[in-house]
Amino acid sequence: MRNNLRFQLLILFISCFFVSQRAHATHARAGEITAKRIGNTNTYDVTFTGYFDVNTGKDAADLQNDVSMYFYPTGSNGQVAPRKVDRDRALLRDIGNNTTINVYTTRYAFPSTGDWTIAVMIDNRNNSILNLSPAPTSDLNFFVHTNLIINAFVGANQTPILLNAPIDLAAVGQRYIHNPGAFDADGDSIAYHLYTPQQNVRGTGLGVNLGYKDPNLVTPPGRTETGASPATFSMNALTGDLIWDAPVTRGFYNVAFVVEEWRDGVKIGDIIRDMQIIVVDARNDRPKLDLIPDLCVEAGTLVNQIVKATDKNGDKLTLTSTSGLYQATALVSPAYATFSVPQQGAQGTLTGQFTWQTGCNQIRLEPYEVLFKVEDGPGPNTPNPTLFQKLVDITTLHIKVYGPQPQNLAATAVTDAAGKAFKLTWDSYKCQVPGAKIVIYRREGCREISKDVCFTGLDGYGYEEIARVNADQVTYTDNNAGAGLKSGISYSYRIVVVFPRPDSDITQPGYLIGGGESKASEQVCIEVPLLMPVITNVTVDSTSDTRGIITVKWTRPTLQAGASIPAQYKLFRATGLSGTDFTNIATINTNLVAGAPDTIYVDKNLNTVANAYRYKLEYYYTDAGKLVKLDETDPASSVRLSQGSANPNAIRLNWTANVPWSNDNQTHRVYREDKSKPGTFNRIADVTVTGAASYTYTDDGTDKYAQDGTVNVTISKDVVYCYKVETVGSYNNTQIKVDPLYNFSQIICVSASDTTKPCVPVLSIDQLDCATITPDEFCDQTSFTNNLSWTYPNSANCDQAITAYRLYYTRYEGDTPTLLKEITAPAATTFAHEGLTSFAGCYYVTAVNKYGTESAPSNTVCKDNCPIFALPNVITPNGDGKNDLFTPLKCPSFVQSLDFKVFNRWGAKVYDSKDVNINWNGKNNSGNDLAAGQYYYEVIVNFESVQREGKPATFKGWVQILR
Repeated sequence: MRNNLRFQLLILFISCFFVSQRAHATHARAGEITAKRIGNTNTYDVTFTGYFDVNTGKDAADLQNDVSMYFYPTGSNGQVAPRKVDRDRALLRDIGNNTTINVYTTRYAFPSTGDWTIAVMIDNRNNSILNLSPAPTSDLNFFVHTNLIINAFVGANQTPILLNAPIDLAAVGQRYIHNPGAFDADGDSIAYHLYTPQQNVRGTGLGVNLGYKDPNLVTPPGRTETGASPATFSMNALTGDLIWDAPVTRGFYNVAFVVEEWRDGVKIGDIIRDMQIIVVDARNDRPKLDLIPDLCVEAGTLVNQIVKATDKNGDKLTLTSTSGLYQATALVSPAYATFSVPQQGAQGTLTGQFTWQTGCNQIRLEPYEVLFKVEDGPGPNTPNPTLFQKLVDITTLHIKVYGPQPQNLAATAVTDAAGKAFKLTWDSYKCQVPGAKIVIYRREGCREISKDVCFTGLDGYGYEEIARVNADQVTYTDNNAGAGLKSGISYSYRIVVVFPRPDSDITQPGYLIGGGESKASEQVCIEVPLLMPVITNVTVDSTSDTRGIITVKWTRPTLQAGASIPAQYKLFRATGLSGTDFTNIATINTNLVAGAPDTIYVDKNLNTVANAYRYKLEYYYTDAGKLVKLDETDPASSVRLSQGSANPNAIRLNWTANVPWSNDNQTHRVYREDKSKPGTFNRIADVTVTGAASYTYTDDGTDKYAQDGTVNVTISKDVVYCYKVETVGSYNNTQIKVDPLYNFSQIICVSASDTTKPCVPVLSIDQLDCATITPDEFCDQTSFTNNLSWTYPNSANCDQAITAYRLYYTRYEGDTPTLLKEITAPAATTFAHEGLTSFAGCYYVTAVNKYGTESAPSNTVCKDNCPIFALPNVITPNGDGKNDLFTPLKCPSFVQSLDFKVFNRWGAKVYDSKDVNINWNGKNNSGNDLAAGQYYYEVIVNFESVQREGKPATFKGWVQILR
């Protein structure tokens, strides 16, 4: 009896030994880890998908009933207890090419937010992998990991799902392509890059790199499918196409790559696929798919796409497709796409039809991807069909779905406290998606924009965002934030709808849309009623240092309701292109009679050689027997011509004007004095200009305008040549009948020998010391001043005869500066830029000599605001008027916008606001009182800055609610 018991125990031991050996046999081919967040919690459903070799390790693959998953903070030592995860039996299946797929899923609650790593180790890779070492590769374990960033601000999220299994065969001498078919249901952006396969450090969740070579380097140099050398191996960072062109030696090769997930420019996770490429000596040629152009469609469009595959050997073809758009994956909301192949298995040529009815649910920033795969198989005439090796080709269709274009935008003038306003109306928007906003844009002047179906929004067209309203609104009144709109200016309005990113607060199924926007509406072009005159001409009639003449003209205004005549104009003049020291030079009474010479003034006895001049006009009407000022015009300067950079055989001219109309996108005229007829100017060139930087012309002596006779000259450095320029401009306003507007510059006389340019000044500005500024430093201050100073080098290498300095300014770093002030030299080398709404801005200065030649710009100096922001850590919302609201301490300065969020101790968001004063009263977004206790906040503040998008700063902390 005892001997029989011993025998049974021996048999049991031997059986267990062999089961253990089979479980640890060589079998792991490929795998990856994916995860899906459960709501806005720290809990995820985590899935490991493994691919196993059932040719050499079937028993081991079948017995791989569970795997060990490691969960640990990214960057830690990974020495944590593994979690055993059982295989989902329903997802164990043979998928061809001696490969089975095993799926293991667990639900895991991470202890806290932060950066986390999930890792899986399988005891053995399969044997004979040619590009991994050390040998034998059966001694190497299989290891992959995934990184997650768990953050309350990320909202609902799941990693991309890799829908295309890595099982396709590669053939010696033929191009191999694999695409993982990554699909992100949240619409996040996906990027790819190659990675080195790893093995696990036993007893930890850490991996170390293997001895690895790219497959094309195992037997170099090799050749591509078309015969070029060497063979190549690469991965497209945008599409995810992994291409080996082309294998040389049959066998197993393992490669790995990272699939990164990005949201709003921030990486929120990455997964690694380690996969095996099986190279065979195929006796057939791979099939091929026709390339499919990417599509951009408006939501609501029915997509119908024909997919065509061919095989030059006439083999039987199987055409399939994978994507998150199909119902089988349930990664998007309906309507689902379909793919039908009526003659599946046809020989030589096969077509399929992809169909998808898009809708509002599918609008997103990133394109959808649909992967098509064709696989060949032996036909009825194939010799030795049992030896046939199936090959594939892959192509990917990208479909971007954008929001419908808003319709029937209209504008009407309305009475407003600001005096000049427009009421905008539009049709109710088709896609009422929760969280969507209608963005209203405005620009001066009207222009067409791109009709490209893939171009959404208005970037690059000079429009300014003026407001955002909910997508269910159909009206908005623009009064320029209470400042009113300018008379005599045409305005273009357009609207664009922007859609939200995934957010835990939007729980309605089908609306986890991945951002995106609509096409811009058609423009509505409208003009402020022209009650005021506008200046139309400031033209130099005579150039002299004492007897110069400038003619100023303006339009006759409309007599507004309730006003009476007589009316009155007051004309003011300042010196310089940007002069602000205006002096009243004329008062003209008028009865507004058509044709009366009361809209012109000839300004005499000026120094038009040295100076430009700037004019503005005040307009008065009679009310109750008294003259009442209605408004004043925007100032307009004369055109200033100067000599540009040195050239011994040509003369370069530059010109500028500071005017309220536009001289851009016109054809300006250049004149040169005819030496045979002193005082007579011959038109020598028409210059097409776009912006201020193109207001330039280089005269090489050739007369390029023949209509008034051709007068060519040879530019000599010993001869003086005289020039003037005539600008052409427009208000682009149908109420202003004078159009276009022609204005002459002063005359300059220069020679090619005037090659000594002024020195470059050195500029400085009074910078702020943010470390010493107190929180209440700028309380109640509404006007700010920047103090600038500069020095002029005393150098023999540049002109010391300086007549003026020109100071340039731009509000935002990187924008093209405009002339702020021309300052007569050498009287002043300082300037106080007053009346600013903040300190932010950039400057440079140039020097100008007596010929009008301007130096190169000085160094650019920028001054920025100090971000001043402080928050309390206790509120007592009990209605006693003390500490009832959570609001910034003192007075926060230069706050452009902010995004404030409050979380409870479990990381769940309970309140958010964009109020720049916050004013949180201890309630949640539903208006219910929150319990007393400690809460955590994050506030992202955009401060007014020299950077156009503002200077963001993040403040985190805690606040105690006491009740």
